[in-house]
Amino acid sequence: MEARNITEEALMDYKTGIGNFTKKMPKLAELYNSFTEECFKEGKLSQKQKQLIALAVSLYAQDEYCIIYHTKGCIDQGCSEEEILEAVGVTAAFGGGAAMSQAVTLVQESIQDLQELKQ
Repeated sequence: MEARNITEEALMDYKTGIGNFTKKMPKLAELYNSFTEECFKEGKLSQKQKQLIALAVSLYAQDEYCIIYHTKGCIDQGCSEEEILEAVGVTAAFGGGAAMSQAVTLVQESIQDLQELKQ
């Protein structure tokens, strides 16, 4: 399968990488996956809220793969573009220019790419 845009390419790269890692380190991957699945389960915070938090942390940490992955997670959980950009604004208040530069480029590009993939 060939990627239709850069966002889908990054998501495919991550999926391939995690698959290769899992083959080499199955127990570690299993434990990590179990931990993260538990963290993202519906609880006092909704999955939507958790994805917005994860996106904010990803931006602050400057982790491009996680920025794309959690932008998709936000969209998959029903976040509007306005909700995503509001969370981005809060992140920029803490992360300054570095967070804002990722927000005005990578996040917005990912939102557009992901919306195009749904059509």
